[in-house]
Amino acid sequence: MKQFLVVLTLSTLAAAGYAQTGSLTTPEESDPQAKAVLEEIRKRFLSYTSLGVDFTLDITLADEPTESQKGSLAQQGKKYRVEMGSQSVISDGNTIWLIMAYNKEVQVTDMPDEGEADGAILSPEAMLNFYDKGEFVYYLTNEYKDGSRTVQQIEFKPTDRNADYSKLRMNVNKATKDVISVEAFAKDGSRYKLSIDKLYPNKSFAAGHFAFDKSKYPGYYIEDLRE
Repeated sequence: MKQFLVVLTLSTLAAAGYAQTGSLTTPEESDPQAKAVLEEIRKRFLSYTSLGVDFTLDITLADEPTESQKGSLAQQGKKYRVEMGSQSVISDGNTIWLIMAYNKEVQVTDMPDEGEADGAILSPEAMLNFYDKGEFVYYLTNEYKDGSRTVQQIEFKPTDRNADYSKLRMNVNKATKDVISVEAFAKDGSRYKLSIDKLYPNKSFAAGHFAFDKSKYPGYYIEDLRE
């Protein structure tokens, strides 16, 4: 989970409402209030014909300083493009090109079928649906003021005890239902925090923005992993 929180402020919980969250073990026990918030987010984002996102990814490994990387995501239907540091991912909805500038290599794979996990997290649609696949139990844990906005905090715990991470945390703007940030807590002590810096709903993209143009990558080794 290296993909999608602002200052995490703890305020008073509605203890009566959430005292039992530690006992949740199956997706069916997830908090209906949290599910309602997530459904509002998904419905609104899927209503866009296209979307642009500027984001910051903070990576904190155990006993090492935090490394921050700026990136961007463009999405139109099932097509998307992610740019971050020396890596890019382009998908035309059928094929995925992973471009690694640091070693001048491109890996080509088929778009995973619906329900397949490998590589699917890169899809914006998959990122909106990840909580609804029976792999997490989730609940609304907190609501607090951050300046003029009210933030709702949702935590996700994997149902698989062998998962590499202990939990995910999402902060949401209560009024607009914008995702502010998402953080993954790995069991080895590392953290991955994806903060949304700017959203561009229904953004227009140039023709060919979601297509791989080999001529732009002279000297690159292209490895075709498609079956």
